[in-house]
Amino acid sequence: MSTFDDPFDADRALTRSACVCGQHRSAAEHDHADRALRCEPVESEEKRYEGVVASAVMRAVFPQDAARRAFLKSVGASTALAALSQFFPLKTATEAFAEAGAPEKKDLKVGFIPITCATPIIMAAPLGFYARQGLNVEVVKTAGWAVIRDKTINKEYDAAHMLAPMPIAISLGLGATAIPFTVPAIENINGQGITLAMKHKDRRDPKDWKGMKFAIPFDYSMHNYLLRYYLAEHGIDPDVDVQLRSVPPPEMVANLRADNIDGFLAPDNICQRAIYDGVGFLHILSKEIWDGHPCCSFAASREFITTAPNSFAALTRAIVDATGYASKAENRKQIAEAIAPANYINAPVTVLEQVLTGTYADGLGGVKTDAKRVDFDPFPWQSFAVWMLTQMKRWGQIKGDVDYHAVAEQVYLATDTKKVMAEMGLSPPATSYKSFSVMGKTFDPEKPDDYLAGFKIRKSS
Repeated sequence: MSTFDDPFDADRALTRSACVCGQHRSAAEHDHADRALRCEPVESEEKRYEGVVASAVMRAVFPQDAARRAFLKSVGASTALAALSQFFPLKTATEAFAEAGAPEKKDLKVGFIPITCATPIIMAAPLGFYARQGLNVEVVKTAGWAVIRDKTINKEYDAAHMLAPMPIAISLGLGATAIPFTVPAIENINGQGITLAMKHKDRRDPKDWKGMKFAIPFDYSMHNYLLRYYLAEHGIDPDVDVQLRSVPPPEMVANLRADNIDGFLAPDNICQRAIYDGVGFLHILSKEIWDGHPCCSFAASREFITTAPNSFAALTRAIVDATGYASKAENRKQIAEAIAPANYINAPVTVLEQVLTGTYADGLGGVKTDAKRVDFDPFPWQSFAVWMLTQMKRWGQIKGDVDYHAVAEQVYLATDTKKVMAEMGLSPPATSYKSFSVMGKTFDPEKPDDYLAGFKIRKSS
């Protein structure tokens, strides 16, 4: 069963479905569904808690798909709910669930960088996801990743939008004093691209890129690791054959226009803005390097979790809720409008729609369609963290031996997130580790050193 499925739907199997919103078996079924029941966020916190409790009971009573579906088909969802109420005090449990864990701190600040990777964090403010958790959250637009890091460490922000490797780096003391940080949720998967200046439109083979200058957002970023991986797989040593520069994403298009750089690997809204302004074209999407890769995360310090656990849990629920809403294709245009204003991403709605809907101009005269150009899935797979650690070691950011699983499990809170998601009536994965493929090379999180040893190009120690 997928994370955002409804266990009271008798017509849906407990697997990922084929409609655009992920809730129905087909596009036709989606089109005829009641949107108020199927595709919209819950209007009130009371109703949300009712759904959480009832859903949790339904999953416990009918863990097997066949039995659940047969029961629902025979009696209907309303009768099923009434029947469950006779044997389990749903109303009492709902009231107890709603009253438990009141936030210790309701007024919170969450920093973000103005990119589409931060979509769930940003949209949760204007679309009311924080408010439904009893929180008053100010999302604060921030200039760069080092500023995000420093303001969060200094407690000016309670939590923040961070690049997925940043909490690992902070926890290990890379580039800053070691402070335990955590990732309860991934913000986005995919959603990046390599963009080149228009003068390179006939220079598409990476083997010909020696001497070129590329921008990345930050040293501890998936952008850095994915670009290095891509270059190295084409025989280009990223530390010798090209120049990599850290440039804040909002400044990348201006640097491309000024001929300070030849290209960048950056969030899709930055790529699309370069195309919109006529100064660049899309070479490839990041999903062509690794389909399903994480990019950004929702992060907080261990101290915040310890001192304000209920506030942290409420924030996490809000982010998971918002991520579920963002994962549905029919909500993407509304989201683009919500996050476009100057106090958020400050971009033309057209640019954001092209990113979020996956129908976009490529800068070379073509229009492409890829509904999964960017997607949103909150689960913090610990195998993601293990892969990042292999790349940190590959490129000399980490010296010596690494206890991959220990670090991954300290920073990526898969167990805690599973609990929160289960309490919300969702279906988190049964495991916290999975294998995946990066440019055709399988990564086994149980054998990180073997994976690392397989690379010919790496930083010499």
